[in-house]
Amino acid sequence: MRKRIHKKQQEFFKNKSRNRWIFGGNRTGKTWAGAAEAVRFATTKKCEGWVVSLSTQVQRDVAQRKILEMLKGREIECIMLKGKSEFPERGIIDFIKVDESIIGFKNCEQGREKFQGTALDWVWFDEEPSEDIYEECLARLLDRGGRIWGTMTPLKGRTWIYDRIYLASTVQSEIAVFQWEWSDNPHLNKKEIERMERNYSAETLESRKYGRFIEGLGMVFKEFGDDNIIKDGSVLSQKNNWVYTGISIDPGYKNPTAVLWFGVDSQDRIFVIDEYKESEQSVEQIAKIIKRKNNELGFMPKNIFIDSAASAETFGQPESVVQQFKNFGINVDTKVDKNVLGGVHFMKSLFCSADNTRKLFVYPHCVQLVKELRGYFWGDHNKPVKRNDHCIDALRYFVMSLDDVRRNVVQVTSLPVKKPNIFDKHKRSIMNERH
Repeated sequence: MRKRIHKKQQEFFKNKSRNRWIFGGNRTGKTWAGAAEAVRFATTKKCEGWVVSLSTQVQRDVAQRKILEMLKGREIECIMLKGKSEFPERGIIDFIKVDESIIGFKNCEQGREKFQGTALDWVWFDEEPSEDIYEECLARLLDRGGRIWGTMTPLKGRTWIYDRIYLASTVQSEIAVFQWEWSDNPHLNKKEIERMERNYSAETLESRKYGRFIEGLGMVFKEFGDDNIIKDGSVLSQKNNWVYTGISIDPGYKNPTAVLWFGVDSQDRIFVIDEYKESEQSVEQIAKIIKRKNNELGFMPKNIFIDSAASAETFGQPESVVQQFKNFGINVDTKVDKNVLGGVHFMKSLFCSADNTRKLFVYPHCVQLVKELRGYFWGDHNKPVKRNDHCIDALRYFVMSLDDVRRNVVQVTSLPVKKPNIFDKHKRSIMNERH
């Protein structure tokens, strides 16, 4: 079988610029190229360099893993920050000795101070660092005339790197920029590309597929429209079995507490079926409301997610908010993913993906959530403005925890005998169709 050649990777390897950056979509082969370049430097000359990741977890799961795979069969010594040197892939590596070279590992969580004092021959940034860490790494390269390269997907929009690297490359000969998209990777097949396209919004595809910088201006959830609001039960008229999946809470006192109730059907479509939003309510009052609403809806969800900050908040009581909820019989789970930007892009794709698929719907009586979604705008530094977003935060906690939800779903086969509400009416219409 003829070996498939990644032509864009070959162009990157041949380029001799001192400062090279690959702006590529996910799965375009950029991280492999960055790791291969680090290994090439370390195994062809005596040198010392750093691999800079966003966090220790990303270091272990991405850059560190790829470099260990490429060094397989060579005699190396791993000095560990965490874990055993006999099993370096399971821990956090401080540095690797290979031949006469050193491959060091750093992460942006350490802060600028941890990047001071060492002269280096090269630095590889796996994803976008903060500007202060970038500047500190530049200083490490001065004594030896070292080289720098970066591999990233520009999910944060037009940050400092857009002006200082991307635009500057047109006037500074020492900076080279490469832009890769999915079609550039010969190892991705068309079906895989089509699958990935269904999971992202058209706007998000600009960065995730094409590696382009998008300008973070205007409304955040442009994908959310009337088609995401349940009107006449048309979405619910599909003959699926419903699965009740849970509740999500964004707690507050002076700021309002937001609570959302969710259902997921057999097609993994998510429905926000009810809401509560009120300020200056005690945990006991909120717990009573949750129990009453559960009773009205006729289910007892197993999955109740809450902002992890509730472990430290007390609302003026001796115990944490988390413990107070548990005392009142609401077994909350603080293991939520609080990645705002990642959560925002995921919600955008659920509201409407690039191929026009919608997987996230809201009942019309959830007026507070709808109001927040339509009033959520991008602010400075390509981040959403943190204002009137408590229901949005609760929504984000739930959709980012879907893997846990799917492990604990409880299928409902009968209707609750409760006073009618909007949810019950739609549910009843489904049951009538089945019989």
